Amino acid sequence: MSDRPFHHGNLRTALLDEALVVLRGSGVDGLSLRDLARRVGVSHGAPRSHFVDRQALLDALAEAGFHRLTNEVRRAVAGQHDVRERFLRVARAYVDFAIDDAALMDLMFQTGPGGRPEAVSSAARDLFDALDSAMGPRDGGTDEGARDTFKMLFAASMQGIAALVAAHRISRTDGDRLVGDAMEMMLGSDLAARTVSAR
Repeated sequence: MSDRPFHHGNLRTALLDEALVVLRGSGVDGLSLRDLARRVGVSHGAPRSHFVDRQALLDALAEAGFHRLTNEVRRAVAGQHDVRERFLRVARAYVDFAIDDAALMDLMFQTGPGGRPEAVSSAARDLFDALDSAMGPRDGGTDEGARDTFKMLFAASMQGIAALVAAHRISRTDGDRLVGDAMEMMLGSDLAARTVSAR
């Protein structure tokens, strides 16, 4: 149980914070509104004033995860003018997040039984907009389809490396080396030449 107190008005934040603790320790299957209520010291019905059901809680966690990762990517992009250094920083931020919060990363990219709520979809778009900014400015000949492909290939590659580290198939040091190798290959590709600005 968390020792973090909460005050009237921020129960939602306390529940999300505690849900993240449970997610890291027990995975999605360990999450229930009743247990979260017990952990933060409120009545079992109190969480329903913020989350109508368990799926609403999972959606809120996914949305918050996208916001956190987007902020990490934006920090990595900021002030980096060399495209290779910029992408290496972004890649490492992405992989670090995916390793340290593997269960959250999985949740972020899952679709619930009713589809994704707009808030989660919007947060996901913000992440890919941040990745787009790492590619540099568009010019008149920008191939938008190829640009989208590069972003998806980047995300898939980084999540794949992170999954190997999280599963202890490779060490974190080996993962960091693979990140560098993957970025060299991607940025040296014809796809990058058509989509990534040198600026």
